[in-house]
Amino acid sequence: MQLVGKSNANNMKLSQAIILFSLSGMMLSAQLCAQTISKEEISFLTSEWKGERFPDGRPKIADNLLDRAKFIMIDDAWTVLKNEGYLNQFEGNWKMVNDQPMTGRALTAMYLPSRPDVEKNIKERGATQGRKGNTNAWPIDILTNGDIYIADAFGKISGGSIMGATLANSIYSKSGNGVVFDGAARDLQELSVLKGFNAFVRDFHPSFTEEMVLMGLNTAIRIGNAIVLPGDLVIAQKEGVLFVPAHLAEQVVSTGEFVVRKDKFGFEMVRSGKFSTGEIDSQWTDPIKVEFLAWLEKHPEMGKMTRAEVDKMMSKRTW
Repeated sequence: MQLVGKSNANNMKLSQAIILFSLSGMMLSAQLCAQTISKEEISFLTSEWKGERFPDGRPKIADNLLDRAKFIMIDDAWTVLKNEGYLNQFEGNWKMVNDQPMTGRALTAMYLPSRPDVEKNIKERGATQGRKGNTNAWPIDILTNGDIYIADAFGKISGGSIMGATLANSIYSKSGNGVVFDGAARDLQELSVLKGFNAFVRDFHPSFTEEMVLMGLNTAIRIGNAIVLPGDLVIAQKEGVLFVPAHLAEQVVSTGEFVVRKDKFGFEMVRSGKFSTGEIDSQWTDPIKVEFLAWLEKHPEMGKMTRAEVDKMMSKRTW
């Protein structure tokens, strides 16, 4: 009897596990079909962020930090993330409209290969919500100034052009920024004359969007080898695109700014013969720190730093 009791108990536990698993699957399916994840879910995924948020839950990195990020080097920013254990935040191998770098907050979209029943339901419900046009236009409608539209378009090229010149003009008018697409874009000639706009894409192709549908909006997505969350700081430069978790944005930018100052100071010191390359590229001695602070006073355009701030930066030096 005791063995039978144990067996029944095990069966009950197994049944409960199956029910929970099924419910989890149903919740995931509902979430995918709902397209936009909830404010609570975004807040949960980005719980390390303690600052202001948009009404949809995305971390709202300050505009002045986005501006400051334009002047740091992506290599330095990547090193900060690596030291913090964030190893899956960079993706390279892009084609661009021009060489103009971009910084902004990530607004994410996930596309999947289309199937008639799903696309029909998505579009019908979208119409009841006031959404118009094909689903590749829907993320554009919710862009705000400072956003960068980041799309996982599963690397599709032919039939994967989810943006042309018309949508690009709309994107730029709403965000003042461009896009990063793991997919394609069209109308390269027209895009190249849109001042202030840039696009990082896998390729350009003359086709329109075909056989693909929007299945996730403001959700976690994969861009190549990188994971991207809504509200991430996006730094896009020639080397590639770095997605900085919002809660690390201030640390990354501050460190990047210091490295820019350190490099310019170091170049001058080495050229003048005041300090050697080995001295500049090692932990700084007290005389170098004193000289650096005096140099900053003569270069107000580089910003100000206290001795305590210099000591803190140098204590974590791995660059």
